Amino acid sequence: MTDQQEQHEEDLGLVHDIRTLVNRRAALGLFGGISLTALLAACAPTTTATTTPTATPSTPAPAASATAVPLDEIPDETGGPYPADGSNAVNVLDDSGIVRSDIRSSFGLSSTTAQGIPLAITLSVRDTATGNALAGAAVYLWHCDREGGYSLYSSGLENENYLRGVQQVDASGSVTFTSIFPAAYSGRWPHVHFEVYSDVATAVVAGPIVKTSQLALPKEVCDAVYATAGYEQSVRNMSETSLTSDNVFGDDGGIHQLATMTGSVGAGFAAALTIGV
Repeated sequence: MTDQQEQHEEDLGLVHDIRTLVNRRAALGLFGGISLTALLAACAPTTTATTTPTATPSTPAPAASATAVPLDEIPDETGGPYPADGSNAVNVLDDSGIVRSDIRSSFGLSSTTAQGIPLAITLSVRDTATGNALAGAAVYLWHCDREGGYSLYSSGLENENYLRGVQQVDASGSVTFTSIFPAAYSGRWPHVHFEVYSDVATAVVAGPIVKTSQLALPKEVCDAVYATAGYEQSVRNMSETSLTSDNVFGDDGGIHQLATMTGSVGAGFAAALTIGV
């Protein structure tokens, strides 16, 4: 027998070894009454019986629901002296045409359009306890013009109602107003006013207000806008105040009211703020 044959036989395992041993010893009467079958059975590996589960149609697990994320409530702030919401004898909310997204021009009284750097203002209105969108609510938004005047109140603007409008919150929780960048007037940081109502029907009859607050505009963007023609007086007014000294935003530096901004002077800017109500 060659070395290679010996090596192959060594690799054939225990059962082969027993068969060979029995064949070589059978004539000598070894193993007594033990049969080859019994001997092989005794050497067979022990296995544990397992039960294979009966296959059943799988039922998809319910989709995990999105975890609600509570958020901070936006601070309550004054509506200021120029709200035109019926609280001080001037009411624009019941005027036909107040429900609109583009608030740059007056309606009804005149067709004057406020001039300035374009600004889109998007407010995302959310329930503070759940973070869910308050779809169907309404937002009334207003702010001053490029010279710092408020329509319906400031000298020469008594017959204008531009830079004011109401919109319904959409399914995503948002409203977007097309407007112009407001001025910085003496004593105040650049800002936008808004009120939240339960729905448009309540807003246009000057019903109960859910939330009154203000949006603050970031300094870097204000500086860029106020360097353009028409905003000259805002440069000085801006230099005389800050977020921390402002009588509205100063309590927390506007941390919950400072808008996120994108855009440029040439293309216009977009301001966004999430409102926890």
